[in-house]
Amino acid sequence: MERMRASGDVSLAVHVEGDGPPVLFVHGFPDSGRVWRHQVRALADAGHRVIVPDLRGFGASDRPPEVQDYRLSHSVADLVAILDALRIDKAAVVAHDWGAGVAWVLAATRPERVSSLAALSIGHPESRVPPSVAQREKSWYMLLFQFEGVAEELLMRDDAALLREWIGDAVDVDAYVADLSRPGALTAGLNWYRANTHPALELKSRRGLPPVPVPTLGLWSTGDRYVLEEGMAGSGAHVTGGWRYERLEGPGHWLQLDAPQTVNALLLEHLRR
Repeated sequence: MERMRASGDVSLAVHVEGDGPPVLFVHGFPDSGRVWRHQVRALADAGHRVIVPDLRGFGASDRPPEVQDYRLSHSVADLVAILDALRIDKAAVVAHDWGAGVAWVLAATRPERVSSLAALSIGHPESRVPPSVAQREKSWYMLLFQFEGVAEELLMRDDAALLREWIGDAVDVDAYVADLSRPGALTAGLNWYRANTHPALELKSRRGLPPVPVPTLGLWSTGDRYVLEEGMAGSGAHVTGGWRYERLEGPGHWLQLDAPQTVNALLLEHLRR
Protein backbone atom coordinates (compact mmCIF):
# COMPACT_ATOMS: atom_id res chain seq x y z
CA MET A 1 0.00 0.00 0.00
CA GLU A 2 1.45 3.35 -1.08
CA ARG A 3 0.70 6.83 0.25
CA MET A 4 -0.06 9.45 -2.38
CA ARG A 5 -0.66 13.17 -2.00
CA ALA A 6 -4.01 14.17 -3.51
CA SER A 7 -5.85 17.47 -3.73
CA GLY A 8 -6.03 19.79 -0.73
CA ASP A 9 -2.98 18.14 0.86
CA VAL A 10 -4.98 14.98 1.58
CA SER A 11 -2.95 11.76 1.75
CA LEU A 12 -4.54 8.66 0.24
CA ALA A 13 -3.69 4.99 0.65
CA VAL A 14 -3.37 3.38 -2.79
CA HIS A 15 -2.74 -0.25 -3.72
CA VAL A 16 -1.06 -0.86 -7.09
CA GLU A 17 -0.67 -4.33 -8.56
CA GLY A 18 0.22 -5.84 -11.92
CA ASP A 19 1.50 -4.51 -15.22
CA GLY A 20 -0.21 -3.52 -18.41
CA PRO A 21 -3.08 -1.19 -19.34
CA PRO A 22 -4.15 0.65 -16.17
CA VAL A 23 -7.49 0.13 -14.46
CA LEU A 24 -8.54 2.46 -11.65
CA PHE A 25 -11.03 1.02 -9.14
CA VAL A 26 -13.17 3.44 -7.12
CA HIS A 27 -15.24 2.25 -4.12
CA GLY A 28 -18.20 3.72 -2.27
CA PHE A 29 -19.74 3.82 1.24
CA PRO A 30 -19.07 2.21 3.65
CA ASP A 31 -16.21 0.53 1.82
CA SER A 32 -12.51 0.84 1.20
CA GLY A 33 -10.47 -0.51 -1.68
CA ARG A 34 -10.89 -3.92 -0.06
CA VAL A 35 -14.31 -4.26 -1.68
CA TRP A 36 -12.52 -4.90 -5.01
CA ARG A 37 -10.43 -7.81 -3.73
CA HIS A 38 -12.04 -10.34 -6.10
CA GLN A 39 -11.47 -8.07 -9.09
CA VAL A 40 -7.88 -7.02 -8.33
CA ARG A 41 -6.35 -10.46 -8.76
CA ALA A 42 -8.50 -11.37 -11.77
CA LEU A 43 -7.60 -8.23 -13.69
CA ALA A 44 -3.94 -8.27 -12.68
CA ASP A 45 -3.69 -11.89 -13.83
CA ALA A 46 -5.33 -10.86 -17.11
CA GLY A 47 -2.53 -8.37 -17.78
CA HIS A 48 -3.71 -5.10 -16.27
CA ARG A 49 -2.08 -2.64 -13.92
CA VAL A 50 -4.65 -2.28 -11.15
CA ILE A 51 -4.84 0.91 -9.03
CA VAL A 52 -7.09 0.77 -5.96
CA PRO A 53 -7.27 3.83 -3.67
CA ASP A 54 -9.09 4.25 -0.41
CA LEU A 55 -11.08 7.41 -1.08
CA ARG A 56 -10.77 10.37 1.31
CA GLY A 57 -12.52 9.57 4.58
CA PHE A 58 -12.30 5.80 4.09
CA GLY A 59 -9.92 2.97 4.95
CA ALA A 60 -6.37 4.07 5.60
CA SER A 61 -6.70 7.43 3.82
CA ASP A 62 -6.89 10.82 5.51
CA ARG A 63 -10.21 12.04 6.89
CA PRO A 64 -10.37 15.82 6.36
CA PRO A 65 -12.52 17.53 9.00
CA GLU A 66 -14.94 19.73 7.06
CA VAL A 67 -18.13 18.60 5.34
CA GLN A 68 -17.28 20.56 2.20
CA ASP A 69 -14.04 18.54 1.89
CA TYR A 70 -16.21 15.65 0.67
CA ARG A 71 -17.79 17.32 -2.37
CA LEU A 72 -17.46 15.09 -5.41
CA SER A 73 -15.24 17.63 -7.14
CA HIS A 74 -12.52 17.06 -4.53
CA SER A 75 -12.52 13.31 -5.12
CA VAL A 76 -12.44 13.83 -8.88
CA ALA A 77 -9.30 15.90 -8.31
CA ASP A 78 -7.94 13.16 -6.05
CA LEU A 79 -8.26 10.57 -8.83
CA VAL A 80 -6.52 12.86 -11.32
CA ALA A 81 -3.74 13.41 -8.77
CA ILE A 82 -3.29 9.63 -8.41
CA LEU A 83 -2.99 9.21 -12.17
CA ASP A 84 -0.51 12.08 -12.28
CA ALA A 85 1.58 10.56 -9.47
CA LEU A 86 1.73 7.26 -11.34
CA ARG A 87 2.43 9.04 -14.65
CA ILE A 88 -0.65 7.56 -16.27
CA ASP A 89 -2.19 9.62 -19.06
CA LYS A 90 -5.52 7.79 -19.01
CA ALA A 91 -6.98 4.72 -17.36
CA ALA A 92 -10.04 2.53 -17.55
CA VAL A 93 -12.23 3.31 -14.53
CA VAL A 94 -14.36 0.77 -12.65
CA ALA A 95 -16.52 2.25 -9.90
CA HIS A 96 -19.33 1.43 -7.48
CA ASP A 97 -21.75 3.38 -5.28
CA TRP A 98 -20.27 6.80 -4.34
CA GLY A 99 -17.23 5.83 -6.38
CA ALA A 100 -19.49 5.55 -9.42
CA GLY A 101 -20.79 9.04 -8.69
CA VAL A 102 -17.21 10.32 -8.71
CA ALA A 103 -16.34 8.32 -11.82
CA TRP A 104 -19.28 9.61 -13.86
CA VAL A 105 -18.16 13.18 -13.12
CA LEU A 106 -14.54 12.32 -13.94
CA ALA A 107 -15.47 10.72 -17.26
CA ALA A 108 -17.80 13.59 -18.18
CA THR A 109 -15.51 16.47 -17.23
CA ARG A 110 -12.02 15.00 -17.72
CA PRO A 111 -12.57 12.45 -20.51
CA GLU A 112 -8.99 12.83 -21.69
CA ARG A 113 -7.95 10.91 -18.53
CA VAL A 114 -10.47 8.05 -18.96
CA SER A 115 -10.18 5.32 -21.61
CA SER A 116 -13.43 3.61 -20.58
CA LEU A 117 -15.90 3.51 -17.70
CA ALA A 118 -17.68 0.66 -15.93
CA ALA A 119 -20.25 1.93 -13.42
CA LEU A 120 -21.78 -0.47 -10.91
CA SER A 121 -25.18 0.25 -9.31
CA ILE A 122 -25.20 4.04 -9.73
CA GLY A 123 -26.12 5.62 -13.06
CA HIS A 124 -25.23 8.94 -14.67
CA PRO A 125 -26.23 11.79 -12.32
CA GLU A 126 -28.50 13.38 -14.94
CA SER A 127 -30.56 10.20 -15.12
CA ARG A 128 -31.71 10.84 -11.54
CA VAL A 129 -32.62 14.54 -11.73
CA PRO A 130 -35.04 14.98 -10.16
CA PRO A 131 -35.23 11.66 -8.30
CA SER A 132 -38.55 9.87 -8.46
CA VAL A 133 -40.68 9.46 -5.35
CA ALA A 134 -39.93 5.73 -5.47
CA GLN A 135 -36.18 6.44 -5.44
CA ARG A 136 -36.60 8.97 -2.63
CA GLU A 137 -38.29 6.24 -0.60
CA LYS A 138 -35.37 3.90 -1.26
CA SER A 139 -32.98 6.68 -0.21
CA TRP A 140 -34.63 7.43 3.16
CA TYR A 141 -31.30 6.96 4.95
CA MET A 142 -29.77 9.94 3.13
CA LEU A 143 -32.06 12.23 5.11
CA LEU A 144 -31.14 10.56 8.40
CA PHE A 145 -27.46 10.94 7.60
CA GLN A 146 -27.83 14.75 7.43
CA PHE A 147 -28.30 14.94 11.22
CA GLU A 148 -24.76 15.34 12.52
CA GLY A 149 -24.15 13.52 15.78
CA VAL A 150 -27.67 12.09 15.86
CA ALA A 151 -27.06 9.81 12.87
CA GLU A 152 -23.76 8.61 14.31
CA GLU A 153 -25.32 7.72 17.64
CA LEU A 154 -28.37 6.02 16.17
CA LEU A 155 -26.30 3.93 13.78
CA MET A 156 -23.76 2.74 16.36
CA ARG A 157 -25.83 2.18 19.52
CA ASP A 158 -26.67 -1.36 20.67
CA ASP A 159 -23.65 -2.86 18.88
CA ALA A 160 -24.47 -0.94 15.70
CA ALA A 161 -27.88 -2.60 15.41
CA LEU A 162 -29.32 -0.01 12.99
CA LEU A 163 -26.15 0.07 10.89
CA ARG A 164 -26.17 -3.71 10.64
CA GLU A 165 -29.85 -3.79 9.67
CA TRP A 166 -29.34 -1.06 7.08
CA ILE A 167 -26.38 -2.85 5.50
CA GLY A 168 -28.35 -6.09 5.54
CA ASP A 169 -26.76 -9.38 4.58
CA ALA A 170 -23.75 -7.91 2.81
CA VAL A 171 -20.69 -10.15 2.94
CA ASP A 172 -18.56 -7.59 4.76
CA VAL A 173 -21.01 -6.37 7.41
CA ASP A 174 -18.76 -7.15 10.41
CA ALA A 175 -15.77 -5.54 8.71
CA TYR A 176 -17.86 -2.44 7.97
CA VAL A 177 -18.90 -2.12 11.60
CA ALA A 178 -15.33 -2.55 12.82
CA ASP A 179 -13.98 -0.02 10.33
CA LEU A 180 -16.65 2.60 11.06
CA SER A 181 -16.10 2.16 14.81
CA ARG A 182 -12.68 3.83 14.51
CA PRO A 183 -12.67 7.41 15.86
CA GLY A 184 -13.96 9.80 13.22
CA ALA A 185 -14.49 7.14 10.54
CA LEU A 186 -18.28 7.10 10.56
CA THR A 187 -18.55 10.90 10.49
CA ALA A 188 -16.12 11.04 7.57
CA GLY A 189 -18.22 8.53 5.64
CA LEU A 190 -21.48 10.31 6.40
CA ASN A 191 -19.93 13.60 5.31
CA TRP A 192 -20.11 12.31 1.73
CA TYR A 193 -23.90 12.44 2.06
CA ARG A 194 -23.88 15.76 3.91
CA ALA A 195 -21.75 17.39 1.24
CA ASN A 196 -23.58 16.02 -1.80
CA THR A 197 -27.18 14.99 -0.97
CA HIS A 198 -28.51 17.65 1.40
CA PRO A 199 -32.10 18.52 0.32
CA ALA A 200 -31.19 22.21 0.10
CA LEU A 201 -28.93 21.43 -2.86
CA GLU A 202 -32.01 20.66 -4.96
CA LEU A 203 -33.15 24.27 -4.57
CA LYS A 204 -29.97 25.69 -6.08
CA SER A 205 -29.51 26.32 -9.77
CA ARG A 206 -27.20 23.75 -11.31
CA ARG A 207 -25.34 23.15 -14.49
CA GLY A 208 -26.08 19.79 -16.03
CA LEU A 209 -23.24 17.31 -16.31
CA PRO A 210 -22.03 16.72 -19.88
CA PRO A 211 -22.58 13.37 -21.56
CA VAL A 212 -19.80 10.81 -21.24
CA PRO A 213 -17.78 10.44 -24.47
CA VAL A 214 -15.99 7.17 -23.60
CA PRO A 215 -17.15 3.53 -23.90
CA THR A 216 -19.29 2.82 -20.85
CA LEU A 217 -20.66 -0.32 -19.22
CA GLY A 218 -23.47 -0.06 -16.69
CA LEU A 219 -24.19 -2.89 -14.24
CA TRP A 220 -27.22 -3.05 -11.95
CA SER A 221 -28.46 -5.98 -9.86
CA THR A 222 -32.03 -6.93 -9.02
CA GLY A 223 -31.25 -7.48 -5.33
CA ASP A 224 -30.18 -3.86 -4.80
CA ARG A 225 -31.97 -2.49 -1.71
CA TYR A 226 -30.95 1.13 -2.23
CA VAL A 227 -31.04 2.03 -5.93
CA LEU A 228 -33.80 1.53 -8.49
CA GLU A 229 -33.01 0.27 -11.96
CA GLU A 230 -34.28 3.46 -13.61
CA GLY A 231 -31.10 5.41 -12.85
CA MET A 232 -28.77 2.95 -14.54
CA ALA A 233 -31.14 1.88 -17.32
CA GLY A 234 -31.61 5.51 -18.34
CA SER A 235 -27.92 6.37 -18.36
CA GLY A 236 -27.43 5.46 -22.00
CA ALA A 237 -29.11 8.75 -22.94
CA HIS A 238 -26.14 10.50 -21.32
CA VAL A 239 -23.35 8.51 -22.98
CA THR A 240 -22.04 9.31 -26.46
CA GLY A 241 -19.01 7.03 -26.46
CA GLY A 242 -20.87 3.73 -26.68
CA TRP A 243 -23.20 2.26 -24.06
CA ARG A 244 -23.84 -1.28 -22.81
CA TYR A 245 -26.21 -2.13 -19.99
CA GLU A 246 -26.26 -5.44 -18.12
CA ARG A 247 -28.95 -6.36 -15.56
CA LEU A 248 -27.75 -9.02 -13.12
CA GLU A 249 -30.46 -11.21 -11.67
CA GLY A 250 -30.09 -11.93 -7.96
CA PRO A 251 -27.03 -10.15 -6.53
CA GLY A 252 -27.46 -7.38 -3.99
CA HIS A 253 -26.00 -3.90 -4.00
CA TRP A 254 -22.46 -5.21 -3.58
CA LEU A 255 -22.57 -7.20 -6.79
CA GLN A 256 -18.77 -7.35 -7.05
CA LEU A 257 -18.84 -9.43 -3.83
CA ASP A 258 -22.07 -11.35 -4.46
CA ALA A 259 -21.28 -12.35 -8.06
CA PRO A 260 -17.54 -11.82 -8.58
CA GLN A 261 -17.11 -14.25 -11.45
CA THR A 262 -19.95 -12.70 -13.44
CA VAL A 263 -18.72 -9.18 -12.75
CA ASN A 264 -15.12 -10.08 -13.61
CA ALA A 265 -16.15 -11.66 -16.91
CA LEU A 266 -18.17 -8.59 -17.88
CA LEU A 267 -15.35 -6.24 -16.91
CA LEU A 268 -12.73 -8.18 -18.87
CA GLU A 269 -14.99 -8.29 -21.93
CA HIS A 270 -15.59 -4.55 -21.61
CA LEU A 271 -11.87 -3.82 -21.28
CA ARG A 272 -11.02 -5.84 -24.38
CA ARG A 273 -13.17 -3.62 -26.59
